[in-house]
Amino acid sequence: MTSRRSQLQEDTYFRVLRMLQDNPDMTQREIAEKLGISTSGLNYCLKALIDKGWVKVQNFSQSKNKFGYIYVLTPQGIAEKALLGGRFLKRKMTEYNELQTEIEALISEMACVATDRQMVRNE
Repeated sequence: MTSRRSQLQEDTYFRVLRMLQDNPDMTQREIAEKLGISTSGLNYCLKALIDKGWVKVQNFSQSKNKFGYIYVLTPQGIAEKALLGGRFLKRKMTEYNELQTEIEALISEMACVATDRQMVRNE
């Protein structure tokens, strides 16, 4: 079983890879804002993805990024994104099912409370 911390790291890697595949010339600031993390945290994540060989940085003069860089997923990065995506989806489906069960229990509980109140009023 993976730890919560490693799951969060995997989720971040997956989300970053997904964003970069869709829009390789996003700036680090834009990605960080969309993910709700600090720019330095994203920089650390990108360095890890580059070190793993999943992302490479290329110069691109037409990039909106003032430094002229784009982030390109490597073939290994594309494969890893697919694996991470499968695990991400599985976790989210489990969370969804647990949340759905909790909501149903709360609805049932609230219905009982409403019934109890009605019975007290009728006495």
